Amino acid sequence: MKSYQKLTTAQPAACRVEEEEAAPMPSGHGKLAPWWVGSGLLVAAVLLSTITVWVLRQVSGGWLGPTAPPKCLVVPESHRFDCYPERRVVVTQELCESRGCCFIQSPPLAEGKQGVPWCFYPPDFPSYTLESLNQTALGMVGLLVRREKAYYPRDIEKLRLDVEFETDTRLHIKITDAANPRYEVPLDVPRVMKRAENPIYSLNFSWDPFGVLLQRKATGTVLLNTTVAPLIFADQFLQISTSLPSKFLYGLGEHRDSFLHSLDWNTLTLWARDVSPTESFNLYGAHPFYLLMEEGGNAHGVFLLNSNAMEVALQPAPGLTWRTIGGVLDFYVFLGPDPNMVIQQYQQVIGFPAMPPIWALGFHLCRWGYGSSNDTWQTVRAMRNYQIPQDGQWNDIDYMDGYRDFTLDSQKFASLPSLVEDLHKHGQRYVMILDPGISSTSPHGSYWPFDEGLRRGLFLNTTQGQPLIGQVWPGFTAFADFSNPDTHQWWLENLQHFYAHVPFDGLWIDMNEPSNFMDGSEDGCPPGELDNPPYTPAVLGDSLSAKTVCASAKQKVSVHYNLHNLYGLMEAKATASALIKIRGKRPFVISRSTFPSQGRYSGHWLGDNRSQWKDMRYSIPGLLSFSLFGIPLVGADICGFSGSTSEELCTRWMQLGAFYPFARNHNTQNEKAQDPTAFSPAARTAMKDVLLTRYSLLPFLYTLFHRAHLQGDTVARPLFFEFPWDVATWELDRQFLWGQSLLVTPVLEPGVDSVTGYVPQGTWYDFYTGSSVNSSGEMLKMSAPLEHLNLHIREGSILPTQKPGTTTEATRGNPLRLIVALSSHATAWGDLFWDDGESLDTFEKGTYSYVVFNVTQNIFTSTVLHASTEATKVTVGTLSIFGVQKPPSKVLLNGQEKPFSYLDNQILSVSDLGMSLSQGFSLQWL
Repeated sequence: MKSYQKLTTAQPAACRVEEEEAAPMPSGHGKLAPWWVGSGLLVAAVLLSTITVWVLRQVSGGWLGPTAPPKCLVVPESHRFDCYPERRVVVTQELCESRGCCFIQSPPLAEGKQGVPWCFYPPDFPSYTLESLNQTALGMVGLLVRREKAYYPRDIEKLRLDVEFETDTRLHIKITDAANPRYEVPLDVPRVMKRAENPIYSLNFSWDPFGVLLQRKATGTVLLNTTVAPLIFADQFLQISTSLPSKFLYGLGEHRDSFLHSLDWNTLTLWARDVSPTESFNLYGAHPFYLLMEEGGNAHGVFLLNSNAMEVALQPAPGLTWRTIGGVLDFYVFLGPDPNMVIQQYQQVIGFPAMPPIWALGFHLCRWGYGSSNDTWQTVRAMRNYQIPQDGQWNDIDYMDGYRDFTLDSQKFASLPSLVEDLHKHGQRYVMILDPGISSTSPHGSYWPFDEGLRRGLFLNTTQGQPLIGQVWPGFTAFADFSNPDTHQWWLENLQHFYAHVPFDGLWIDMNEPSNFMDGSEDGCPPGELDNPPYTPAVLGDSLSAKTVCASAKQKVSVHYNLHNLYGLMEAKATASALIKIRGKRPFVISRSTFPSQGRYSGHWLGDNRSQWKDMRYSIPGLLSFSLFGIPLVGADICGFSGSTSEELCTRWMQLGAFYPFARNHNTQNEKAQDPTAFSPAARTAMKDVLLTRYSLLPFLYTLFHRAHLQGDTVARPLFFEFPWDVATWELDRQFLWGQSLLVTPVLEPGVDSVTGYVPQGTWYDFYTGSSVNSSGEMLKMSAPLEHLNLHIREGSILPTQKPGTTTEATRGNPLRLIVALSSHATAWGDLFWDDGESLDTFEKGTYSYVVFNVTQNIFTSTVLHASTEATKVTVGTLSIFGVQKPPSKVLLNGQEKPFSYLDNQILSVSDLGMSLSQGFSLQWL
């Protein structure tokens, strides 16, 4: 097996499967040597075990314990896969060896730190054997058999292996119980009709022990090798490990972390939890997907379609272990080969994000603690008075009567309907918060949402069949079961009733992990293996019910044990559907809890952050991670939610936040105001200016969202997506791009007037001045006084911009300014998607315009590839061309001479073009 020679010097008996026929099964099954064993290491280790023990004792300071068997000593520390991952347990040699594993004690680490596991799998630990493998129309089906039980209860002896070669760049591998059905995530995924003809991967199997070995054909890089540790598949403990081809791994949300994850014994837990973003905690959403950069700039991604409580253990081998406590092992592998394509391929499975309404991309303002609708209105008026752009005004839970959904405080918020009417008159929108916990304590007949939900049986139930009662903002609450289609209808009816009084435009769904101020319920949780499973991943609170409902709670589709991580997704789906039915326009939903495919229904904000510089810095990795997850409409609470901001922090954060795809300033109660009008004239002006810059870029941003909706492009983009061959970009998470073209370099520290950022190779133009910077791919120091955000345009780009107004509605009527950033070859390209900004399915219905801009040989052309009446309402007013090497003698617009200006920094500008966007034109300079 030539393809295995990189893996081991021992020649394995294995099955090689590519696009050709699968190899027939030989009569005997060969043993595959551990992947890290080579060059006679095993033999040498056995012969030198005494010396090895002595050396290890000296290095470990005597922590080795009793002599370990030679087979244990040959396993390098970085390759020790944890056999005893239970937390809160001091692993002893007796406990470890009772599982049949190796025990080598290491020096203790600082509290809270993980290190080399003391208890790890020996090379000969029993696993499954691949007993048979047969061809199917789309791939293969195999039978896996375990002859020796593992150490978790209800071990499953026989497993079914399904392999589908779905596309040339997508492989689907699924392992499940061969005899009994198991819970699977109720997510619509594509069904292919034929096998891929020319896959760019080759798939190999080891039979004994069973293992998957996946390689990239072009480079031979091993992307997956699951023979590194045994496969375990028990009813409530499923585990599979793999080697990784590099240490550059991203994704696996939701966590507060650097964008690039550390592989230094780092365990990431996926279990939706209400907690302020904190390092090492499992946060609001669950995204079991990773992207990995390979040597040379190729990339691949892996998605485990599983919604149970899960942890992913990373180790420096480099290696990775998936552990989940239910469902099946349902993997998709995306081969790219570049990172942009990996994310597109991932979204081909989970679904492309919805196209947001244009007003969703404006600036939003909110706080908990306005106190009244009149105070809210006062803020709106102050923003208008200073002519600061604002599209959305929001309210937190204080608008409600007793914090109960679908109610209005008739005293403090009596004028809310008038406020909303005023917002609409000024081209602005209103968004309010909703929680899934429905108050259960109102007198019967006085609160329709609970009475009707109870009558229809729409709440999560206890194991006894009664509504599970927890506690949230209104006090005791029941929790809506969004896995039940009938709940969607009830949700719609509640929203319709409220809309009749307050015609809201969008909805903010919070607390939907679901959050509970109690652990489990008012009665706790019952005994049993759903609430107390044999293995509990490393969740905050050490219990599945910590600050949420009981895992044993009954829902329409399954038990909460299986559906917990889907709660926010299911609520978002119900909410988006209700908004469409009520308003007949594109829905705008922002959700706290998320799961793969959520971009189809909602955006996301990064939760209850703090007014600290650290929190601002961490927002960029959060932004970029959700770009990977197919949720491009994402942002953090600008200036921080909890705590008190400072003028400097808020100014810098408004500058960064103006380039969040979703831009909202949000504040908690009992803190000083932090909207732009609350600060000094200098700070207020800086905030206003950067918002005007955002609004000028709305045509560009809106086009990026169209490309995200159409094909899964990212909006906020890591630099390495555009420069994957440049290893220096792989760790960057203090800068980001909008699309391919616009580089954002924010200030993230206090008390500075400059910022150092990486400028990839090529020519970049200052967004404001058009002056060029030629970089060899280097860190550059940039001037950054408090009123300035550094923005650079990449050579070869054309950005459609617009004279900004104070709302998206006002901006859309203004003339366009096209900014051309010439490449070193004097070429450039750009595009513009334009529609009415709010109607449903405009692309699908053809009611849009799409225009492509191109420059070559000193000729700019605007080509209308698709036209609609909307494009006749806007004109192209100005063309600014950066990087024109010498002054032109004349400029011709459609062959007619036109006045122009030319600046010393090589900018050619032509104004008063007056060209309708719906008509193509050309402009030549000679």
